[in-house]
Amino acid sequence: MKIQSAEFIKGLRGEDEILVDGKSQVAFIGRSNVGKSSVINSLVNRRDLARSSSKPGKTVEINFFLINKDFYLVDLPGYGYAKTSLEERDNLRKLIYWYLLYANVDQKKIVLIIDAKVGPTDQDLEILRRLSEAEKNIIIIANKVDKLKSSEKVKQLASIQKLVGQHKVIPYSAEEKIGVGELIKEII
Repeated sequence: MKIQSAEFIKGLRGEDEILVDGKSQVAFIGRSNVGKSSVINSLVNRRDLARSSSKPGKTVEINFFLINKDFYLVDLPGYGYAKTSLEERDNLRKLIYWYLLYANVDQKKIVLIIDAKVGPTDQDLEILRRLSEAEKNIIIIANKVDKLKSSEKVKQLASIQKLVGQHKVIPYSAEEKIGVGELIKEII
């Protein structure tokens, strides 16, 4: 199966009927500027579906994209560094955890995107721990793998795998279309 259609439906910051409309949801989470929007855009083969920016913290809502008129890709705000107030960052953190853990949404998959070069940060590992405790179905994307030198790629991916445990790690590059097919198979 492949992605044939994708459209932005809405952004939300709290309860909404879309959360329980019966369609499957695949959530994308990661720190600010890790490339969530680029990953989503590469999956649907469009440059402009999910908004991306060079400024961290652009996404401030939970954005729903209807795929093949069948399920949603859900773009969550980034966590960590963002050019917003401490209060707004805290509100975004609460929104992320509310959707992932407390909104009674049974996500089909949660795609945790990390920077392949940096590896999982403490914040990435904390989110992973909480999602694992909640028994969520998690896939790890090691994004921007094209930025690694060939000589460091195998070592870095092995290090990431060791840190994230049994979770599947997909090496990914939105720019070079590495891992796109594998991720599509995982989420469809």
